Amino acid sequence: QVQLVESGGGLVQAGGSLRLSCAASGRTFSTLAMGWFRQAPGKEREFVAGISRGDLIIYYADSVKGRFTISRDNAKNTLYLQMNTLKPEDRATYYCAARLLGSSVPITPYEYGYWGQGTQVTVSS
Repeated sequence: QVQLVESGGGLVQAGGSLRLSCAASGRTFSTLAMGWFRQAPGKEREFVAGISRGDLIIYYADSVKGRFTISRDNAKNTLYLQMNTLKPEDRATYYCAARLLGSSVPITPYEYGYWGQGTQVTVSS
């Protein structure tokens, strides 16, 4: 089992920054593939960024490329998402997810077996 707890969401003006954190427990963190997803009201959950086990592969959705940075601190068992130049369309509930097996970066929600409870990000225009 893997337990995930997100934090760091909040209200920010357009152009501002936030850093989300995801604290993991239950498994050796460095062996997990990790991802960030988001879901806006009335929309499907969408991939934002992911990092493979061993940090060999990092992948971003086109909508956030160049603005968001995913990283992990294996000593702290924590995943991060640095979000810069936020836009109103980035408003959503952000979730971190973990996958136990595989060496790639899955981009669909169905490929992840563990999820946090989400943290809300609101961007005002």
